[in-house]
Amino acid sequence: MSELYAVILAAGKGTRMKSSKHKVLHPICGKPMIDHIVDHLERLGTSKTILVVGHLKEAVQEHLGDRALFAEQTEQLGTAHAVLQAKPLLAEKEGITLVLNGDTPLFTVETLRSFIEEHKQSGAAATVLTAELEDPTGYGRIVRRFDGSVERIVEHKDATEEERAIREVNTGTFCFDNQKLFSVIEEVKNDNAQGEYYLPDVLSLLQEQGERIAAKVIADENEALGVNDRVQLAQAEAIMRQRILHQHMVNGVTIVDPTNTYIETDVVIGEDTVIEPNTFLRGQTVIGKQCHIGPSADLTDVVVADQTVIKYAVLDQSQVADQSKVGPFTYVRPGSEIGSQTKLGCFVDVKKARIGEGSKISHLAYVGDAEVGKNVNIGCGVITVNYNGIDKNLTKIEDDAFVGCNTNLIAPVTVERGAYIAAGSTITKNVPENALAIARERQTNKLDYASKIMKKIRSKTHK
Repeated sequence: MSELYAVILAAGKGTRMKSSKHKVLHPICGKPMIDHIVDHLERLGTSKTILVVGHLKEAVQEHLGDRALFAEQTEQLGTAHAVLQAKPLLAEKEGITLVLNGDTPLFTVETLRSFIEEHKQSGAAATVLTAELEDPTGYGRIVRRFDGSVERIVEHKDATEEERAIREVNTGTFCFDNQKLFSVIEEVKNDNAQGEYYLPDVLSLLQEQGERIAAKVIADENEALGVNDRVQLAQAEAIMRQRILHQHMVNGVTIVDPTNTYIETDVVIGEDTVIEPNTFLRGQTVIGKQCHIGPSADLTDVVVADQTVIKYAVLDQSQVADQSKVGPFTYVRPGSEIGSQTKLGCFVDVKKARIGEGSKISHLAYVGDAEVGKNVNIGCGVITVNYNGIDKNLTKIEDDAFVGCNTNLIAPVTVERGAYIAAGSTITKNVPENALAIARERQTNKLDYASKIMKKIRSKTHK
């Protein structure tokens, strides 16, 4: 079995992006475009993946870490010169080298696998991945021989009018016999309009040695889209998003309005779940079966169990157990664990809290740095006062407790099992099991005093 190697070209400055960030680190559907490529190569089982870097190399190296080896192109002198920088790492290896650009994130792993297999079966020294475009402007054209093999690739700026009429273009993706590639790459010349060393010129050199050059046309031309500016970044995002949504729908998920639903690459959704419009599912979010998410739900790195309803809510780095209801207008912040059959209602803010099974926080409450047991009722306007200006402190509310409206729980404090806190209380001490806690001033009524106050108000109003 031939070893598979990969060389990714990512040394360019990407000036058209007009960004201080390296082009390949710009995200598409929640993941930097270089990650989409490296993910595919890992699935293909490359023995070595080499990233050719130059401009902003440190940022790319830091991002990928040990997922790739790195070769530096100190001067951007063309694609052949870029591949040449990988020679010290690959020249002695036997096998197949896949060369692709770091700004082409839309190739699927199935397309790349099919491309590699066709190269193996063709017996060619090199195979070019091509696409047929309605508007091939700017791309190198594929000039074929009568037998279907490749005669040459002509860059757009060097092409004649006849050659520019060709719609089949070079996607910048190649398979090479590794040793044959590096045996001739240093012979490439730069006598062209750009004064650069073009990788396609390697094909001509191989042909001069009697080698055959093959080509494979991809089925979906969208996969060939390169990202050179923000417009193409948005186009790539739209294409990948529709691809992701299509796969979820095929797998049994109802997406009510695909044009207004945003699901990132690594999200998992169970069958019979319904996703309403204006919903964003990000990062490593996992949604169970028979859930109803949205409208206007925004979930990042959240795990949601079966039969849960979430609408008009923001959840981040948290877990929600089965048959729970979250929203509308609920904010669940990182580190929260929401138990089975719970309810988090309107204008509830939860942070780093565990909410037990069957508990309810129906409206207008803040529960942060808290442990809430089972079947607890937290009334409207309740606040766990967790921060004293220095430390965050824990509030603990045990099973079956009832916390009345407009209660302040001054942490650290514990409300024991079955306790009842009267509305309007400010609790500074632990509440014993089954106790009633009342912590508010006695009401005073001053008879006939309201008329005096209103008289003063009217006199000031009329001035």
